[in-house]
Amino acid sequence: MSHHTPEPASAGASPAPTPDAAAKTRVVILFGGRSGEHGISVATAGGVMSAIDRSKYEVVPIGITPKGQWVIAADEPERWAITDGKAAEVPASAAEVVLPLTVGDAALRVLEPGRVPSALADVDVVFPLLHGPYGEDGTVQGLLELADARYVGSGVLASAVGMDKHFMKMVFAGQGLPIGPYTVIKPGDWERRRDVVLQTVEPLGLPLFVKPARAGSSLGVSRVDSLDDLDAAVEEARRHDPKVIVEAGIAGREIECAVLGGRGGERPRASLPGEILVTDETKNGFYDYEAKYFDEAAVQLSCPADLPEHVIKQVQEIAVRTFEAVSAEGLARVDVFVTPEDQVVVNEINTMPGFTPFSMYPRMWDASGLSYPELIDELIQLALERPTGLR
Repeated sequence: MSHHTPEPASAGASPAPTPDAAAKTRVVILFGGRSGEHGISVATAGGVMSAIDRSKYEVVPIGITPKGQWVIAADEPERWAITDGKAAEVPASAAEVVLPLTVGDAALRVLEPGRVPSALADVDVVFPLLHGPYGEDGTVQGLLELADARYVGSGVLASAVGMDKHFMKMVFAGQGLPIGPYTVIKPGDWERRRDVVLQTVEPLGLPLFVKPARAGSSLGVSRVDSLDDLDAAVEEARRHDPKVIVEAGIAGREIECAVLGGRGGERPRASLPGEILVTDETKNGFYDYEAKYFDEAAVQLSCPADLPEHVIKQVQEIAVRTFEAVSAEGLARVDVFVTPEDQVVVNEINTMPGFTPFSMYPRMWDASGLSYPELIDELIQLALERPTGLR
């Protein structure tokens, strides 16, 4: 399936004079959050702040602290970058930001102890760069729906389904998408019915991949090559989520495809697929959280992936079908396996994929002819085009 490249946007780098601000679209860049991926969200925000077209958009950075407080954040991209292998954190503040919850009210307000609440700005669109629970899972999307705010990315249901690997696979299977064998360990089953759990796990064979059902970015994921190691892997996953998914290992190459919503009711668009080439330095034998964000030597990203043309088209078509299966909007990254027989098996969908300039999602679009600043512009335009409420 070929993709259609949107009209390019110019990549302005410096803020325009304030008098012009009224003519610009006001964008809240929302980042940080309560999940274990706080630091990556912060780094993503720094990347978007540096690349967004300042001649077209006025940026209002709002950070969410690890404890869930919403605060005004500095519009300083370099402050939020990963430096010396460490991610920055949104600091707490005495001044809290409050979202409107009345239809027709688009004003953010600042609450400070002992002061009258003050209006910060009317918001045109929110760009939630949040990863993991309390941000990517439909919770913040629900809050934005209550506020009648336009926002980038998937709505409540698609976000929730995309965060829960158990229900995600049920939806994929219901839509006839090819998925691998798996089983789910529900909260309580591990303590009370371990023998039954083992009976469902053993037929999956080895290796196994044990994952928290609702954590993103490979946090808490273990590869299990012997059932003796299953206990430790389940306990590690349960540190992140009481519900655990156990997947059969699939012999095949890990291929990713970036999907972008369609304009004006058109079908979603698929990028050229990419492949993560994990080097020997990767400690855990798969593309884990550390390799993804902090260990650039461990991975090489190849885009377009070295695949026959008919397999590329198949990956693109299945990626679009996966996007449509969960009713995703805006953006998503679809991860698949391509077997030695050229079969495509869907692994998962990520409705708010890594979005730093070095992440796979923007890099796949860049290889497909859409630069990082143009991609940011297209996502904001898709959000502005979309009506609020039921759709």
